Amino acid sequence: MTRLLIATTALSLFGAAAVQAEPVAYEFDKTHTIIEASWDHQGYSTQKLQFTDYDGTLELDLENPSASTVDITFNLIDGFWVGANQDRFIAHLNSDDFFGTEANPTAHFVATGFETEDGETGVMTGDLTMNGVTAPVSLDVTLNQVGETRDGNTKLGFTATGTIVRSEWDMGFAVPFVSDEIDLFISTELVAAE
Repeated sequence: MTRLLIATTALSLFGAAAVQAEPVAYEFDKTHTIIEASWDHQGYSTQKLQFTDYDGTLELDLENPSASTVDITFNLIDGFWVGANQDRFIAHLNSDDFFGTEANPTAHFVATGFETEDGETGVMTGDLTMNGVTAPVSLDVTLNQVGETRDGNTKLGFTATGTIVRSEWDMGFAVPFVSDEIDLFISTELVAAE
């Protein structure tokens, strides 16, 4: 059973010496994870899109965040949720006006840096590839809680928010009538891999 090592101490004949924690592999608890994008629709309403088909590598070191690895792939074909009876809109999202999923069936995020001063809040930067374009993204991240599952595995809760400009990924359809700025919201529970 894998346990998260936040801080450990090794005793020797010469006294106590700190041992550096190693990154721990985590998996998404997909029943308690939401990855959402929202935007303004002509000033009338806020619309939302959820990404439902994703997986990746999550190697986290809470003691030394710069040693962490986050690499997530989103399968876009059949990987959107925008509400019931939205087949026409989903088809439009898959078109070349937006994600162009025939040529680019996945989106890919790779973290490039982590900064934190208190170990509970910070900024994760990374490269996001969508629609054949790679551009930088910055997310404000909060560690909500560290605990354990019923099985005794370490469990983490995170919230992340950020804003991207969709035209940077050649998805400028209907700008400015539909906002170019897209707000990202991620709330996730992660469980240490066995």
